[in-house]
Amino acid sequence: MEAIPAEELWRTHERRRERLVSFARRRLRLQLKRRGASQAEIDAADEVLDPDALTIGFARRFATYKRAALLLRDVERLERILNQAGRPVQILYAGKAHPRDDAGKTLIQQVVKLAQKKNLRRRLVFLEDYDMAVSRYLVQGSDIWLNTPLRPLEASGTSGMKAMANGALNFSTLDGWWDEAWETASSANTFIGWAIGQGESYDNPEYQDQVESEALYDLLEQDIVPSFYERSADGLPRRWIAHMKSSISTLYPFNTQRMVREYTSDFYVAADARSQQLIANRSARARALAAWISRMRAHWSEVRIEAVDAAPAAGLTVGGDFRVQARVRLGAVRPDEVAVELYLGRVGADDEMTDAVAIPMQPAGGRDGVSVFEATTVPCRRSGLYGYTVRVLPFHADECRSFLPGLIAWSAG
Repeated sequence: MEAIPAEELWRTHERRRERLVSFARRRLRLQLKRRGASQAEIDAADEVLDPDALTIGFARRFATYKRAALLLRDVERLERILNQAGRPVQILYAGKAHPRDDAGKTLIQQVVKLAQKKNLRRRLVFLEDYDMAVSRYLVQGSDIWLNTPLRPLEASGTSGMKAMANGALNFSTLDGWWDEAWETASSANTFIGWAIGQGESYDNPEYQDQVESEALYDLLEQDIVPSFYERSADGLPRRWIAHMKSSISTLYPFNTQRMVREYTSDFYVAADARSQQLIANRSARARALAAWISRMRAHWSEVRIEAVDAAPAAGLTVGGDFRVQARVRLGAVRPDEVAVELYLGRVGADDEMTDAVAIPMQPAGGRDGVSVFEATTVPCRRSGLYGYTVRVLPFHADECRSFLPGLIAWSAG
């Protein structure tokens, strides 16, 4: 990648952006004709978009969790960004909503209506009838690929991978493939694009949207737009081109082939093998598992944590360890049929635990119907206020689910 001359890479990318703009104009003319627009409005489509402007692409399903309207929350601020003299920005939207997804269709209506505003009609375009042809032009011609899913609902995000391979720089919340890619690049101190936020999650979705939309605007104004329009003496955006090369060189392993391969090796093959084991001998193991689950449901009310003790109880220092012991009454449930875990995390201002981890506790004897479980070496690696509790879950070698609905017992207090 480094051997490719900067001039050649940039000219190729510029030609693709020009093709995207020409395609969008032709598509927009057809859309306007279908709506019965006047000839003047149709002819004005030839002046929409700028083949030299910073171009942001957003093309995907209009599912609500993908938050297509996150960029549109502050219309006045968006207008200033798009229409800045000498540094224009333009956005191309494309996508479809499921026929029964009324919320998704409302998002599309919002984008289309906003694109008709006088101050935005040349800078904001929605391309209808999203298909592979539209996608191809967008991933090849966009400078920035915008992705704004609500964590942790994005499974992958393959459009960003395709855009990356075509030289676009990703601008995304830390979810799906971008979360893993960002961690990979950060550990290597390599530039690959921009992250919206730092992976924070808030209980209030409206507040989450507000925080991340502000971060989005800030990055556009303070970093992305200035970087794109920074030119060297020869007229090339050499820093931007270096970003393109770094992104492609670092992120090429992130692709759908790898995704399918890992899904297959990590999940599908194991799931198939487990299925074959369960249905063998006239589903003997499946029947046994079903009977076990029924027995757990019948007796789980007997499970309770009677006491939890920690040593030392106070005076812990960073780098030290502590021990936790729990006494659990199981009733008719056997000790080998449960998993007992220490649940440990940092305590926030709202007294809720964050970044919590589950540490397995091991059986340590017991008597009089009470089983003892211990976590003998719990590391204290960082300073701050931490909290912990203990929980009991049903465990069976043939049950792949970590949790069975309604079957969990927590320590009190």
